[in-house]
Amino acid sequence: MIDAQTELYGIIGNPVRHSLSPILHNGVFRRMEINAVYLALEVKHLKEALSGIKALGLRGVSVTIPFKTEVFSLLDEVDEVSGKIKSVNTIVNKEGNLIGYNTDWQGAMEALEEKVNLKEKKVLLLGAGGSARAIGFGLKEKMSQIIVYNRSQNRAEALAKELGCNHCPLSSVEEMEWDIIVNATSVGMYPHDAESPIPKEVLKKGMVVMDIVYQPLRTRLLQEAEEQGCVTIDGLEMLARQGAAQLEIWIGRRPDLKEIREDLWRALGRVPLTPSLSPAGRGEVADAS
Repeated sequence: MIDAQTELYGIIGNPVRHSLSPILHNGVFRRMEINAVYLALEVKHLKEALSGIKALGLRGVSVTIPFKTEVFSLLDEVDEVSGKIKSVNTIVNKEGNLIGYNTDWQGAMEALEEKVNLKEKKVLLLGAGGSARAIGFGLKEKMSQIIVYNRSQNRAEALAKELGCNHCPLSSVEEMEWDIIVNATSVGMYPHDAESPIPKEVLKKGMVVMDIVYQPLRTRLLQEAEEQGCVTIDGLEMLARQGAAQLEIWIGRRPDLKEIREDLWRALGRVPLTPSLSPAGRGEVADAS
């Protein structure tokens, strides 16, 4: 029941109308009997949106593409981790002060560590955007050996420099042996789900392969990884875990991860694959909430 005491949360980005975050968060509010509602708020002008958050008294906001890095410098305060990553996906409105956090890295690390010990593992990180930066930071904290590959060599080099690691061309990707591969790009997302970011020959039995794309849930990369005997992690794992971490920041309690997963699985079964969920909007990747 929405009444005069209902607290408001939401997700800001563009596009966000396809977002699964309202399903994730409203499901938790309902089960925990919290008088709150979470809405998708499509934003064109970030500065004005942040002023609106303060003026209207929203308690918390998720941030998605294309604002995760832009919002960093516009907040009143950021926590230590998001300060290192220079990317924010979670905002708390504390009496008119907007404080930024990043739970993307936490969601990704939790999903990976359920399958493998990350220390000193050789990790191929595909991508050089906000998701890759957050995941790369987490891997660095876990003392993994990271190598960045991105189609744009300049962007790969820039991220590698930030992370203090190496980057490589596609030819080297095919020649080297990996313990873990993480796809932090939109390659393989509907309607381009016939694509994979790397050749199948790179995949070896026993390797851990994680894809942050969740539409489709079984991307071509994950299908080929399973065929090669790899351990796979789909995009819903990072989405569910980063959302649970957001809720813990906002309400001070950790929600049940299993129930969140079930909500998201049911939602994906109802959401039609449409051209609006194209890589141009990059809506169906885990960091997009």
